[in-house]
Amino acid sequence: MSKYKIFYFIITIVSLGSCKIKQEIPQNRPMLAMPQSFRTKTDSITFELPTIKAFFSDSALVALIDTSLNNNFDLQITLQKIEMARAGVRFTQGLGKPDLTGNVVMGQRKFGNYTVDGVGNYDTRFSTNTDRKQQIPDAIIPDYYMGVQSSWEIDIWGKLKSQKASAAAKLLSSEAGKNLVVSELVAQIASAYYELLILDNELDILEENIILQERAVEITSVLKQAGQANQLAVNLLNAQLLSSKSLKIEVKQQIIEVESVINFLVGRYPQNVSRSKVAWSKVIPPKLAVGIPSHILENRPDIKQAEFQLLATKANLFTAKTAFYPSLNLTGGIGFQSFKALLLLNPASLAFNTFGGLTAPLANRRQIISDLMASKADQKMAYINYQKVVVNSFTEVYNQLNLIQNTNEMYELKSQEVDVLRESITISSELFRSGRATYLEVITAQKNALQSQIELINLKKRQYSSVIGLYKSLGGGWRK
Repeated sequence: MSKYKIFYFIITIVSLGSCKIKQEIPQNRPMLAMPQSFRTKTDSITFELPTIKAFFSDSALVALIDTSLNNNFDLQITLQKIEMARAGVRFTQGLGKPDLTGNVVMGQRKFGNYTVDGVGNYDTRFSTNTDRKQQIPDAIIPDYYMGVQSSWEIDIWGKLKSQKASAAAKLLSSEAGKNLVVSELVAQIASAYYELLILDNELDILEENIILQERAVEITSVLKQAGQANQLAVNLLNAQLLSSKSLKIEVKQQIIEVESVINFLVGRYPQNVSRSKVAWSKVIPPKLAVGIPSHILENRPDIKQAEFQLLATKANLFTAKTAFYPSLNLTGGIGFQSFKALLLLNPASLAFNTFGGLTAPLANRRQIISDLMASKADQKMAYINYQKVVVNSFTEVYNQLNLIQNTNEMYELKSQEVDVLRESITISSELFRSGRATYLEVITAQKNALQSQIELINLKKRQYSSVIGLYKSLGGGWRK
């Protein structure tokens, strides 16, 4: 009869294991279809993002980036998060395998005199079936045990397998998160570095204009003594000179603040940032090929991170569903047990036990129901977040491409404006000396020329910012 029970038990387990749990989001469902190109024309150009050293030709900038990859605080924190995720994977590797523990136990017990154990143990002294070694001590009974115990949960529904999949997906998500931090870090340092170069040139432009304004004040003072100008002209030109000097101090403060940003990103205290002296007209931003295919977004770290997060929530939802089904656990142990220490290693003291059982929640299942509800909501949020990241990444690249094109056109027009206004300074000064122009015209010419040069520098800043933004939007900067 026992053979039939075992047979029925095996059949039950096999039939339970053949059941499947419905998936909320099918695995073969397409996540989100992206356009083939960022522009109206389709583009089949094979394009790969350049590495950091290939994209940024400035050796000083590359050195700063290399230092930041070792010392940046946010990146170091992210690396520790990866270690935590790796620890979770290591923990789940033991799921589905038998646990084995060794035990050495020493203790003592005393049964009441009016209990079954107490009376039964007392009667063994008078039994003819026990020898002297088997007689139980009086009152307090010692208990010695040395052996091993094992427990094993059989993965009927794939619950343990899904927990392993969740841990692996979280590890991959954390590694993608690290790549995202690196990509943003490279973009921040590059933007701040080029901003430093532009601020240096802005400082030079202000110094040139201050020299011109000082000469204008000197000339006006001489003309005043000759009776060809008045004190009002001297005061207005002098006020313009003081304004330029104040603006120069403001630019110096901006340089200090940008240097501090770079030093913090690099992980060091404020100090001078070494950089080359380059004329603003020669500060050429890096270039990327036009007509970039949209499939390159598949390598963006945030897209990969969102995808792995979705896989983790899918596995977690599967685990929450299996909590409603029975779980099969096998336990057993073998060792030596005795109430006399000298007899512990006697072969007759060998003891063992084996147990197997199915357990399933029947009542008061509020906790597992709430876990299931939370897991469903978590997966849906992860799916929506994945779609959000994909659409946002495509939009970022689309905006950066248009920004590059429009900024280049604006730069060409502004360059022509600067040339015209610089020429107007010379013309107005000559006309003022000959008395054919007023000092107000000289002041206006100098003011407009200075403002246009600063605007042109800001457009140069937007040029490199847009290219670096495109590089980051495409997922560049994290590949070695």
